[in-house]
Amino acid sequence: MNDVSNERFFADVPVFTDFERVTDTSNYHPLPDGWFLALADIVSSTQAIAAGRYKDVNMAGVSVISAILNAVDKGDYPFVFGGDGAVVALPGNLESAARGALAAAQRWVEEEMGLSLRIAVVPIADIHKEGLDVRVARHAASPFVSYAMFAGGGASWAERQMKNGRYNVEPAPPGTRPDLTGLSCRWSPIAARNGEIVSIIAVPAEGGRPTAEFRKLVMDVVAVSAEQGRGGHPIPPDGPDFAFSMKGVDREARATAPPKRRLRQKLFILLQIALVVVLHQLGAKLGRFDARRYTQDVSGNSDFRKFDDGLKMTIDVDADHLGRIQTLLEEAKAKGVARYGLHRQSSALMTCFVPTPLSRDHAHFIDGASGGYAVAASQITGKQLSGVEITP
Repeated sequence: MNDVSNERFFADVPVFTDFERVTDTSNYHPLPDGWFLALADIVSSTQAIAAGRYKDVNMAGVSVISAILNAVDKGDYPFVFGGDGAVVALPGNLESAARGALAAAQRWVEEEMGLSLRIAVVPIADIHKEGLDVRVARHAASPFVSYAMFAGGGASWAERQMKNGRYNVEPAPPGTRPDLTGLSCRWSPIAARNGEIVSIIAVPAEGGRPTAEFRKLVMDVVAVSAEQGRGGHPIPPDGPDFAFSMKGVDREARATAPPKRRLRQKLFILLQIALVVVLHQLGAKLGRFDARRYTQDVSGNSDFRKFDDGLKMTIDVDADHLGRIQTLLEEAKAKGVARYGLHRQSSALMTCFVPTPLSRDHAHFIDGASGGYAVAASQITGKQLSGVEITP
């Protein structure tokens, strides 16, 4: 048992840079008993996806991360984005702040987006009592941003408890709003360049824990995607093309301004976008802000692959590499090593958390544009769900 219980737990977790080492158990360190998981996911995301609202679903998931990190002064804590939800791990002294942020996010998602957000707070001590663990690793996507990887089965168990109605958080009063400073979804869907955008989830076989064979499967899938170049990264090295979504601007305004100030906020966002485009085209800087460097960081800082009690990737691959990945997954499924879901689509979505563009540690969350991880997960659980191209 790890006896580290202070707020520096995640900061003290060693960083690994090669994603191929994501299955190396030496990278993972157990969360202390005094910590807890703050979880959320969208109820009936199936219907939202069928209605073409997956961008709203993604934004609701990232809003949980934004609300909690803002509530705890953007401290260095592990989190993972799952497409239609999120998990954040925090020390016990921040439980009250996390509960308030979760409840406020739930209310905002309901009243502003018309979606229902399920929320829970699960103590790590209770997970340990079940004989499970939450082990955390830290992968550096770039020199400026690192993302948490979760293993041990505890996070998955906590999610099941939440869906079963346990560990609920008291709802916030009507009209409560979280602090969503930095939450952004300005970019339009990003088209595949290699072939298709593929969202993949691979988890251990039903009731099983990761075996050596499962870890080898993950390594093999990652190795094949690495042949595509940059690991199949769906965002070009210099960042996405400048194609912005007015619906995304509207979503951001609803997240960051009260109703009476939203028109002004939209105009401010559009002015920011226009300024970035001009600076980028001219190769000019505005004070410390370098537009070309910023868009490069958007690509480098993106979380297009992760480990959350299983492999999750949204990658841009051609037919040959996709075929080889599917063969690996099918063979593992036939052997009882793994379950998997794989969803193909023409473009990727990006939702962002950018507290300030002057700092290079802005985070960008990647998913498929027509259901992504949610559709892939439905193939594992047996739900009848197919993707539709969303309206950006």
